[in-house]
Amino acid sequence: MSHAAQPEPATAGHERSETDVGSVFVSNYPPFSFWERDGLERVDAVLAAPPRPDTPLGLYLHIPFCRKRCKFCYFRVFTDKNFDEIGSYLDALVREVELYAERPAVAGRPLRFVYFGGGTPSYIAPKHLVGLVERVRAAIPWEGVEEVTFECEPGTLTESKIEAIREIGVTRLSLGIENFDDEILRENGRAHVSKEIWRCLPWIEAAGFDQLNVDLIAGMVGEHWESWRETVRKTVDLAPDSVTVYQMELPWNTRFSRGLLDGSLDRPLADWETKRAWHAYAFEELAKAGYESSSAYTMVRSDKRASFLYRDSVWQGCDLLGMGVSSFSHLSGLHFQNLDGWGEYLATASDGRLPVGRAYATTERQRLTREMILQLKLGRISARDFRRKFGLDILQEFAEPFSRLAAREMLTVDGDEVRLTSKGLLRVDTLLPAFYAPEHRNSRYT
Repeated sequence: MSHAAQPEPATAGHERSETDVGSVFVSNYPPFSFWERDGLERVDAVLAAPPRPDTPLGLYLHIPFCRKRCKFCYFRVFTDKNFDEIGSYLDALVREVELYAERPAVAGRPLRFVYFGGGTPSYIAPKHLVGLVERVRAAIPWEGVEEVTFECEPGTLTESKIEAIREIGVTRLSLGIENFDDEILRENGRAHVSKEIWRCLPWIEAAGFDQLNVDLIAGMVGEHWESWRETVRKTVDLAPDSVTVYQMELPWNTRFSRGLLDGSLDRPLADWETKRAWHAYAFEELAKAGYESSSAYTMVRSDKRASFLYRDSVWQGCDLLGMGVSSFSHLSGLHFQNLDGWGEYLATASDGRLPVGRAYATTERQRLTREMILQLKLGRISARDFRRKFGLDILQEFAEPFSRLAAREMLTVDGDEVRLTSKGLLRVDTLLPAFYAPEHRNSRYT
């Protein structure tokens, strides 16, 4: 795959106006397109070494099943698997967990957090879910875990399934509402409609989760000011513990992206200025209702204890084991990703071999850059923290991009403190490539 085969992501000097095809959201550094195939030998070496002292360990479990594929979805998901095939996948997933649990870098280490992501984790049956958790907990200690997050699609939830989710120890339920307008949900290929949202909410409230997070997407196809205001109003009335708002993008392998490229997508797309305005409006209304900023994407109720341990730990450089087809891991400075084919993943894991497809060994400088740009999404960082951890002054090391972004009123620097302005926070992902090393700029992200 050529690193320069596609248009570059936006940089501090080049900001997109129209919504076109390509990744915007930054979740890692260096970009995934630089990861190298067949990195199993490096993974084996890292797993044979002792763990880094005082480094938290988290577990991500990828449940890649959905009722439908959303037209904007770019994740590795499957909509055609039956009950037995799902069981076979979960068997392979458990086997992969067991393989890692035996290695010196992992053996005996307690988990700080667990994250069930997808796909749609709530798609699988309670029987499958309970059995999966029992076997995973037998392989890796789970007693002291501080946070367990579980992603849900409203239409997959039943009262008994919510009870099972609560019983396995989930502390934060993340409900993918995205929008309350049925026409917009259908246009974008969402599997659920609004009546399914309202049906499951009493069950969720009765289960008593520590935290309910609601996801919204600003800029879905067909969105307009009236519908967006109504979605925000209903979200505020719902009063979840936290609300996460994403601005819709169109990575290369989505149905909408293909339609945009071949001209078959005949519905208008909101431009970035409009999406940022909708995002800002949601945050303003949530602030009026007693919410405060947790990151560029998330508002939390000031009267409730809402946290995002998974997010904060990953952005601060924790070790993360990503289990399942196409999942990403970060361990002792090594990034690696699992095989992304259904059959290849199942065969490899079931055979007792690590299903790794590609890897990237980071340098100390790259780890510094990664943590700094990801933490900038919080809206504020302290140079003091990075001097303590890495022995470098980020304000000197990255003086030019910090100065350039300050001149554009995207951030301010006051002593050791860097704060993004509201303008910068709304477009933070377009700013982060300004801190990339030259060889990583103007490259395909994935």
